[in-house]
Formats: sequence, structure tokens, C-alpha cells
Amino acid sequence: MNPAAAHAPSAAAEATLARQGRSFHWARRLLGATHAARATRLYAFCRHLDDLVDEAASPEAARAALATADRDLAAGRSDELILQDGLALMRECGIEPGIARELIAGMASDAGTVRVADEAELLRYCYRAAGTVGLMMCRVLDAREPAAAAHAVDLGIAMQLTNLCRDVADDARMGRRYLPASLVGDLSPAELIEPSPALRPKVRAAVARLLALAEAYYASGEAGLPFLPARARPGILVAGRVYRAIGHRLAAREHAYWEGRAFVTGWRKAATTLAALTIQPLRGAFWSRPASHHGPLHHALVGLPGITARHGE
Repeated sequence: MNPAAAHAPSAAAEATLARQGRSFHWARRLLGATHAARATRLYAFCRHLDDLVDEAASPEAARAALATADRDLAAGRSDELILQDGLALMRECGIEPGIARELIAGMASDAGTVRVADEAELLRYCYRAAGTVGLMMCRVLDAREPAAAAHAVDLGIAMQLTNLCRDVADDARMGRRYLPASLVGDLSPAELIEPSPALRPKVRAAVARLLALAEAYYASGEAGLPFLPARARPGILVAGRVYRAIGHRLAAREHAYWEGRAFVTGWRKAATTLAALTIQPLRGAFWSRPASHHGPLHHALVGLPGITARHGE
């Protein structure tokens, strides 16, 4: 392989993060060079799997592409450059392929009809779509202690809940309803794109409920920061706080997601970053590892990779 080809995956990863991962692209500069490079490669790998669904010509094509990726991960080799780099990263960091295959299972569920029944089903989806990324990020950032995994999963779940609340209308346009039927009834995705005045109180309450749930997972995710190397903590703290701020912006708009996509402006990112980096390190919790994980957060996840019986009790 020539030198240009050898560096192609890293160049592609940088471009993907800059274009599609603005919140993490902002926070990544706070990581050390090695961790930032690994995290960028991980983001590009995970984004590629997501795009196999979102950019597919049909649900059947999406499932076929994901099945091919799943076989490649199981075999440990691929003809796709981005998957080659993902596999190389897994070997470099000791990431079990089974975790990435759970991510693929989550993406595959997006390729079919999405009508989430209840919060337990939603949390399992969030685990697959983003909790798995938290588990992989643990290895990427050299957080090797088993106890770190539960908190990494929780930060991923929190960010995914925020993402789903922000994107209710966009997801509905693709035929997906992540708002659980236990909260909104059997609404069709079409009814969520621009909900009628009669439906708005119900969907506002559902979004408020899920953002409140996200807060519990963000708190657990932050509690696990001391498991990370000290150099990596500020970057993950800021990434979580900036993403959390998206939910706060949505709440400030009374959860009216249909009025436009909630986002965090540049000056708000700067203010959030400054507050996180000047206040949080003064607190003992930033340096002291938690005595235990709050088990009820994982009741719906028992049996999935990285979720131990102790955490599920």
C-alpha cells in the first residue's frame, strides 16, 4: 500500500467528524493527540455504519449492506477502507467485535418499521446505537477498568436520548417513531412531523419525559469521568455538556421540536466549555471514582455486552 492510501482512512475520518460531528469536533481538541486521533477514527467508523441505513436506496439495500459489514466484523477483515480502519482500531485498542456488532444490530432496526413500544425498548435501542460507542470509547481512551463500562454506556444513552428528542420530526419523515407508545399512544410518524394542536401537549410531555430521563444518564456518565486518564476527562466532559445543552435549548422552547432543529450556537459552546472546565475540576467528584453504579439505570439492558448482573440488579 502506498503512503497516500495508508493515510486515506484518517483523512476521511477527519472530514467526516468536521462535517457531521460538530459537538464532538469542538470537544476533541481537549483530548491528547493519540486519544483524539483514535476517537476521530471511531466516530468515522460508527458514522459509516449509520450511513449504510440513512443513505441506502431502500430498506432491503440497507439490511444487505449492514449484513455484509456484520460478516466482515465477525471475520476480522473487509474490502472497505473505513471498515479496515475500524478493525485495525479494534485490534489496537482491544475492542471486542461483538460490541460493534451490537451497534450494527441497532442500525439494522432503523432499516425496518420503527414504532417503539415503551421506554425499556427505547433504552435498548439507545444502548445499541450509542451505549456501544461509549463502550468502545472506553478502550479508545485507555479506560480499562471494568467498572468504567457502565458509566460509558450511560453517557452514550443520554446523548442518544437527546438526539432522538431533537430529531423527532426528521426521524418521522423517514418513517420512524422513537417516542414510545407508552407515552404518546399509537401515533404514526406522519402525525409527529407537524403535530396538530390537539396532539401537541402529549408530544411535548413525551419529549420532556425523555429529556428528564436523559439527565439521569448524563449524571451517571459524568460520575464515571474519573475512570478516564486525567488528560482525556476535559474533552469527554465538554462533549457531554455541549450535547446536554441541546436538550436544554429544546426545553427552553417548551419542547416544540417542530419549530426547528435545536442547536447550540458557537458562543454557547464556548460558555458551556468555560463553565465546565473552570467549575467541574474544583469538585471532588471530578477526581474520585464513584463507589457504585446506579443499577436501576440498566434494568432494561441486562444480558447485553458490557452490562453485568451487578449493574442490572
